[in-house]
Amino acid sequence: MNREKFAWLVSVVLIAVLAFQIPRTLAHRDDEYAFVRTLLDIHRQVAVNYVDTVDEPKLEQGAIDGMLGQLDPFTAYIPSAKQEQFDNMLEGSFRGVGIELNQTEKGEVQVVTPIDNSPAARAGVEPGDIIIKVNGDDITRLKIDEVMKKIKGPIGTPVTLTVHHEDGKDQSLTMNREDIVVPTIKGYRRRPDARASDPDPWDYWASNSPRIGYIRITQFTSDTFARLKSVMDRLLAGHMQGLILDVRFNPGGRLDQAKDVVDLFVRQGVIVKVKGRNRPEEISYAHAQGTLPDFPMAVLVNEHSASASEIVSGSLKDNHRALIVGTRTFGKGSVQELIQLGNNEGELKLTVAYYYLPSGRLVHRKKDSTDWGVDPQLAVPMTPEQEKWLMQQELALDMMPGHPTTKPATRPATQPIDPQLDAALGALNSDIRAGGKQNVPAIPASQPVIQPAAVQRALK
Repeated sequence: MNREKFAWLVSVVLIAVLAFQIPRTLAHRDDEYAFVRTLLDIHRQVAVNYVDTVDEPKLEQGAIDGMLGQLDPFTAYIPSAKQEQFDNMLEGSFRGVGIELNQTEKGEVQVVTPIDNSPAARAGVEPGDIIIKVNGDDITRLKIDEVMKKIKGPIGTPVTLTVHHEDGKDQSLTMNREDIVVPTIKGYRRRPDARASDPDPWDYWASNSPRIGYIRITQFTSDTFARLKSVMDRLLAGHMQGLILDVRFNPGGRLDQAKDVVDLFVRQGVIVKVKGRNRPEEISYAHAQGTLPDFPMAVLVNEHSASASEIVSGSLKDNHRALIVGTRTFGKGSVQELIQLGNNEGELKLTVAYYYLPSGRLVHRKKDSTDWGVDPQLAVPMTPEQEKWLMQQELALDMMPGHPTTKPATRPATQPIDPQLDAALGALNSDIRAGGKQNVPAIPASQPVIQPAAVQRALK
C-alpha cells in the first residue's frame, strides 16, 4: 500500500471515529446543560418565592455540599478564603486542636487519632471517640467539613468538644486552639540531659543488648523522610542491630514521604500502586541507591494507623522487609487531588484513585469490605485500657522536656503494658541472636495471622 492510500485510509478511520464520538459528546453536554438549567431554575424560584429571606452564599454552599455529600467524606470544596489554612495543614502546621477526623458509614464524626502533644490530646480526646457536640451544639447531623469549621477558630480561643468514648461514657472536654506544629519523628524516651530547647531530645534506643533502635513516626509531613534519615544514620553509627518503626496512631499525610521512607529500607520492587477510574495506573518502584543495609526490622501498627502509614507498613510487609506487629490498620487508602477552580474560586479536594499494595491488596475500606488495610503477621491486640495507658505515656514524654522519664523494663502485674512493643522486641531479639538474618513470613491476606504462644499467654 503506497503512502497516499495509507494516509487516505487513516483519514477515513479518524473521521469515522470522530463522527461516532461527537454525538455522544454533544449528548453529554446537553445533559450537563439540562442539569445546570434545572439548578438555576430551582435557585431562582427559591430566591423569589421562598417564604423567608434566603442567605444567598449559604444557599450556594449548600448546593455544593449537597452534591459532594453523595461522595466519600474525604472529598470537599475549599473556598479561596480557606486555601492558605488548608495548605498549612498539608505542610504539618495549622491552627486548631490537633485531631484527625473521619466520618463513618453511619454519619458519625469519629476521631482517628489526636496529634501528639496537641490541645486535644492533652484534654483527653482518645482515638475512636465520636464527637457529638461542639460548644454545646449538636453536630450529629453535620458533614465532617462543617464539624471542622466549628472546631477551628482564632488562636488562644477555647472550644469544648463533647465526645462519646469507646467505653460508652460521654465527656465534655475544653481546650484552647493553638498553632499546631506536628513533630513527626520521636524516640523511645527523652534523654535525661535534654533541655526544653533541644531540637532533638530523644533517646532512640529501646534495647542496649542487643542494640535495637526505636523510631515513632507521628505523621508524614514535608520533612519526615529527612528527619528519619538523620536519625537512622546516627543509629547505624551506634552499631544498631535491629529497628522498631512505630506508626501506631499515625493518621497518614504525604504520599511522597511515605514512598521515600519505604525506599530507604527496600532495595528493589514495587512500593505502591495508584489506580483510578479515569487515571492511568501509577506504579512506584524502590531504588537500590541510598538503601540502608539489611537488619532485622519490625513495624508496629494498630487500628488507628491510616493512609500513608498503611502504605509504609503494607509495602514493607509485601516486600518481606519487616515483620508487622499489632492489629489491622484503619483502611484509609484513597487519593485526593487538589483541583484549582477558575477565577480564584477555591479548590476542589476530590478523591480520584485508590492505593494498592505490591500484592495487589486494596488499602481502602469500602462499604461491606472484608479485606482492607494491612494485616499484621503477629497479631497482638490491646485493650482500650492498654491503648489509653500507652497514649498517656507518650503524652507524658512529650510534655516533660528535660525530665528523665523512662519506660520501666518491669511493671507491676496490675499496670497496663504495651504487649505490641514487647512482642516486637522479643521477635527482633530472636532474629538477632539467630545471626541477624530476619525470616519474615510471607502470609497472604486471606490466611490467619500468627500469634506467638508467649503473646497469647500474656493476653489471657
